[in-house]
Amino acid sequence: MAENTNVPTVSLSAGSETVEMPQLGFGVWQVEDDQAADAVREAIKVGYRSIDTAKVYENEAGTGAGIASADVPRRDIFLTTKVWNEDQGYEATKKAFDASIERLGGKDAVEPLDLYLIHWPTPEKDTYVETFKAMLELRDAGRVRAVGVCNFEPEHLQRLKDETGEFPAINQVELHPKFQQKAVRDFCSANGIAVEAWSPLGQGGDILTNPVLDGIAERLGKTVAQVIIRWHLQIGNVVIPKSVTPSRIAENFDVFDFELTEDDLFAISDLDSSDGRIGPHPNDFN
Repeated sequence: MAENTNVPTVSLSAGSETVEMPQLGFGVWQVEDDQAADAVREAIKVGYRSIDTAKVYENEAGTGAGIASADVPRRDIFLTTKVWNEDQGYEATKKAFDASIERLGGKDAVEPLDLYLIHWPTPEKDTYVETFKAMLELRDAGRVRAVGVCNFEPEHLQRLKDETGEFPAINQVELHPKFQQKAVRDFCSANGIAVEAWSPLGQGGDILTNPVLDGIAERLGKTVAQVIIRWHLQIGNVVIPKSVTPSRIAENFDVFDFELTEDDLFAISDLDSSDGRIGPHPNDFN
């Protein structure tokens, strides 16, 4: 497959500026640290220019090494990591950021970081507002270009706006054809917050054998995974599929030579289910 780096971008709000983020990126959740460098390097070789990691994934070092050893300058890679639940709070967040930067390769190698996210709202701890204030300061100091959140419900997002004056730039949430998060997506759209999908393929399982998706894939000569990734792109989501298998890494990127029809999009929208969530509910996870 020929390298394609013409990935669409989405605009992230960053105070008075905007930051462009590739709409299709590469995730490293559940990738072992000693596998991360090879996987990231392969993804960059294929054409991915956005890499998503997190402190809790325990693979920031491998991710940073993969970026450093790739044949693409750091400035051309959009790099995301996240503050973990136990590190939330104003001062703790700043320390956690410094630690992530060191694991990723150090200030000179990776700053400014492109995107820093709160991993979960952890409402029982009630620290996400102070965490976000620290992140805004890191952004305004030029150490990170944009800041956002993961797994936030509309009430959490609104509280950030009410208490800091800003909405986060992006909200990364569980989102796939069987759990489409319409209420969250509508709130984000109305308030200029980009939406990013984790587990965009529903962690595999029966979604990859769904007859509706399989029928669309067969008609287009694509895989079900490619159809799902294309669906995310066409409805406006940022999407970060992950794999350590070179052929699958390439397959997941090969989604720019076809389009889903309006009928396809309607058919996929009908797959949404109120009980389709795989991960924990944000209000229950601390």
